[in-house]
Amino acid sequence: MKITGASTPSISIAPQAGGPVAAPAAAPAVVANEALESAVLQPAQGALKAMPDFDAARVAELRDALSRGELPFDAGRLAGLIQRFHGSQG
Repeated sequence: MKITGASTPSISIAPQAGGPVAAPAAAPAVVANEALESAVLQPAQGALKAMPDFDAARVAELRDALSRGELPFDAGRLAGLIQRFHGSQG
């Protein structure tokens, strides 16, 4: 599983009659908190980037077990899990 970094939304402020208005600077406490959070998360983000998107060998192993009948498959349960995860969209 690969997770990409999240981006921070930008805020634009409409110009007033006197000309363009600059966005306010971030408060020092917010900047310090973001730096700390970034430093704490960097090792985890590095580990996630090093991982493949999926484990192809494990997928092949599970596919073979399904085809041999060694791994039970319940289509109704799978459908229920998909519906629960995605909700009723319609």
